[in-house]
Amino acid sequence: MTISPRTMEDKSNKIILIPILAVVFLMIGYQYICPAGSNSCRFLTRDKLSGMFRQYHSGDDIYAYQEGLESEGSSTTLSKFNFTDRDLERHVDFNIKGDDVIVFLHIQKTGGTTFGRHLVRNIHLEQPCDCMPGQKKCTCHRPGKAESWLFSRFSTGWSCGLHADWTELTNCVPVVMNKKDKKDAQRDRRNFYYITMLRDPVSRYLSEWKHVQRGATWKTALHMCDGRSPTQDELPACYSGDDWTGVTLTNFMDCPSNLANNRQVRMLADLSLVGCYNVSTIGAERERGRVLLASAKNNLRNMAFYGLTEFQRKTQYLFERTFGLRFIQAFTQINSTRAASVGVGEGALRRRIEGLNALDVELYEYAKELFLRRYQYSRQTQHQEQRLRRRQERQEERQRLHQHTAPISKARREEEEREIEGVEGEKVGGVATTEDYSSQVVRCR
Repeated sequence: MTISPRTMEDKSNKIILIPILAVVFLMIGYQYICPAGSNSCRFLTRDKLSGMFRQYHSGDDIYAYQEGLESEGSSTTLSKFNFTDRDLERHVDFNIKGDDVIVFLHIQKTGGTTFGRHLVRNIHLEQPCDCMPGQKKCTCHRPGKAESWLFSRFSTGWSCGLHADWTELTNCVPVVMNKKDKKDAQRDRRNFYYITMLRDPVSRYLSEWKHVQRGATWKTALHMCDGRSPTQDELPACYSGDDWTGVTLTNFMDCPSNLANNRQVRMLADLSLVGCYNVSTIGAERERGRVLLASAKNNLRNMAFYGLTEFQRKTQYLFERTFGLRFIQAFTQINSTRAASVGVGEGALRRRIEGLNALDVELYEYAKELFLRRYQYSRQTQHQEQRLRRRQERQEERQRLHQHTAPISKARREEEEREIEGVEGEKVGGVATTEDYSSQVVRCR
């Protein structure tokens, strides 16, 4: 059989045409799936990931994202820890008229004095705390009851000891509150909601050093654990005399029993797990630190709320969302603290401070990611709630239109519905909060 040259040429053209048509088909498909100007097919670089998260910070809630939240640092983090939705969701049905109590665990030099004052002076309440001029403590009673809803330095005083830690508070608070309110501990089942503030470990450590250098000691702290305070051998003093006034940073760091080291982990952990202050109870120092860190992380994660000194506006937002309470005045961020005036740079001095506070550094990394993830989760939840509420409002408005007694034309009804949706889009306004952390020094007598 003879094949003509023309037939071979036709087959060759068809073979060439197939890949050309395939390319054209792919180009048409790409233009359909990824039209010009679309972001749907771009690679997700770090900046674009950040942009994805920022969609949840639009201006449709009372905390405008663009004005100020970026000044607190990015809230978009690549997850290092496996947090569940249960870890991220934080809302308590706080019954201020019932028996619920907020317990503030005040860690030294974390901005607790400022936050503590917010609790007694800056919350919108049916019955505000009664703060008399010249007195440090305020009376924070429930509406219609002579019972306190707040356990803190500025409400009940240091009833469980000066700067009582988690180990002390969890054993002491129920007893003290039942005694104050004449409650039967066996029959009365209160809800105690523990809260605290944390701070960057290097800044907190430097702030404590400056505070001690000016004469603070906290030597009246009880450090109760398993029913007793530590012995002198278990917790030796770092100085002789009444205080450590004028101590240099080097001497401050050289004291091995200095409680400033890893203070945040120690005050949040269950010290009973490691024999309290008896360092010989559990083997190596590394193992003791591992147990304390794990306990501190667990207790912090299960607290009703905690804030970060470096993120005042987010701290305010999360507290309000958690407890359903509202502050009267917005928090403000003031970073010109005494610790900020100490130049440690990024060299050997900083590395030594971080080494002395290695557990705190790891805890703060954990706490910061959980805090920012909770913030993102809460914002997304709030936006979903707002969209649902607006949808319900539109449905109700449509029902009202359809129930008009006087008949209206279809065109008029459609025009009114468009007006409703147009007005709805303008309903949500933003009131940008300001920031707040003023480093206040309180001398302990």
